[in-house]
Amino acid sequence: MVSAYVGPGNDADDDLASELPSLPAPLKAGDRAVIYLRVSSPGQFKTDYDPEGISIPAQRVACQNKANQLGLTIVDEYIEPGRSATEMSKRVEFQKLLARIRNHQDVDYVIVYKLSRMARNRFDDAIVMADLRKRNVTLVSATESIDDSPVGQLMHGILATFNEYQSRESGADISYKMGQKARNGGTLGRARLGYLNIFDRFDGREIRTIGVDPERAPLVQLAFQLYATGDYTLDELSEELYDRGLRTRPTHRHPAQRVSKNKLSTMLRDRYYLGYVIYKGEEMQGRHEPLIDENLFDNVQEILESRTNAHERRRVHHHYLKGSLFCGRCQRTGTVGRMIIQRTTNRHGNEYLYFFCRNKQKGTCNAPHINVALVEDAVEAHYATIRFRSDFITSIRNQIAEAINAQETADRLLQKQLTTELQALDAQEENLIDLAADATLPQPKIKAKLRDIAHQRRRLTERLATTTEDLSSSARLIDAALTLLENPQELYRRCNEHQRRLFNQAIFQQLYIDDEQINGHRLHEPFGQLHAAQRAQAGTCGATRHKTSRDAPESGNSRMKGGVGVLLQGVH
Repeated sequence: MVSAYVGPGNDADDDLASELPSLPAPLKAGDRAVIYLRVSSPGQFKTDYDPEGISIPAQRVACQNKANQLGLTIVDEYIEPGRSATEMSKRVEFQKLLARIRNHQDVDYVIVYKLSRMARNRFDDAIVMADLRKRNVTLVSATESIDDSPVGQLMHGILATFNEYQSRESGADISYKMGQKARNGGTLGRARLGYLNIFDRFDGREIRTIGVDPERAPLVQLAFQLYATGDYTLDELSEELYDRGLRTRPTHRHPAQRVSKNKLSTMLRDRYYLGYVIYKGEEMQGRHEPLIDENLFDNVQEILESRTNAHERRRVHHHYLKGSLFCGRCQRTGTVGRMIIQRTTNRHGNEYLYFFCRNKQKGTCNAPHINVALVEDAVEAHYATIRFRSDFITSIRNQIAEAINAQETADRLLQKQLTTELQALDAQEENLIDLAADATLPQPKIKAKLRDIAHQRRRLTERLATTTEDLSSSARLIDAALTLLENPQELYRRCNEHQRRLFNQAIFQQLYIDDEQINGHRLHEPFGQLHAAQRAQAGTCGATRHKTSRDAPESGNSRMKGGVGVLLQGVH
């Protein structure tokens, strides 16, 4: 067994001795005592209004009483604020105590609350006891019967053995309970950045659990989103998040500060943010709310992996198409391959930019590198394919106007009904105010009824103000989408690079490229729904040219009206 005990002659011992303060005039030999006080965790210092918590003062009183009982004079005390008994070499105050005994020889007794406060390892206990006896120092327990008699030494040995057993049993018990908590979805330890340790009331019990931090969670989500674009290094991301207000949670030792690059790297790799907890390598579904989804997490991992290959520090190349382009060849095989940029320099010093599939680095894609200029031309050409036909735009706008008019008619009726209800509430309120003037009537009931009327008035007033807002805002959004894609290619040509980035991100979820051509896309809404409506209109019109009116149960226009209604209700 390797002891954690730091023995005499050790360099650390000399350093500790040099730190010892000058001591007062020596007391009478034989009755000089020091007391050693310890708690196992820093949290035990935070359990009371007293800055030392509860345990340390209680141990001090017991040790002082023992000193008085033995007629000893306490010359000093050593307080260990939150150190485990199994880490003796890390207990700074205990090592200072031993250094004092070896170098100054002005201590006759060491008083502890219990032997377990000193050591829970029989080997460490034996070495420390031998060191103390060598210097004629007696160890005294304030609560246990140990001394230099044969019975006392037997008791000491039994207690040392029991303390080691108890320490190991406690460790195994804690490990089992932590594992069970993880299997139940609980979070072990302090909440991650973006979450808070909170108390929840459940069946009359107060439960420690995890809640979303309303201040930091949106910024943690933003961290994943920004890094997934590929436009930020970890240093740049740290600076950007700091500018937006993200700080670490303050503690009693450290104020809130910038989230470092290393902490960001750990956070971006942590599957806890997907809703999982991990204990001893096993991943389990957590009870906490996820902050991100699997797709975003996977995109972030791809970028992290590509930048850490073979200790390579990649330079981030900014381009307005980054984040929008995906490999069409991988898409056809059911995999996701994000297109990234590589800069090459020829022997003449000329630089060239190429897009290539990230899966090519893994050996799972054989798509060639594509010159950036060719990709830019392909995207510009593709905008011509998503243009809305003029007849479709006219049809949609007419149907939106009809839907809004119909809604306005219904709203006018609703407004009339709401106004009538408000007038009735006014009359009730006036009657109650008159009744309140009569002191003989039950005032609490009258006041409660007045509060109820005030609540109803607020509800009706808010509803009155928003009767037409939902459809109107949806209509404005759809009209803006129609305008954008009325002639998108020409609009795209007139945009600068920053505007092109925004344009691409607003319209396309993904653009798929293969062999220098855009061969597919996924549209954001409402563009996807509008294109589906345009295809439906074109298909219906083509079919009705070959049918009589008797064969067509539903016209293209009536089907379109239903589609516009769904759009207006579903787009906000």
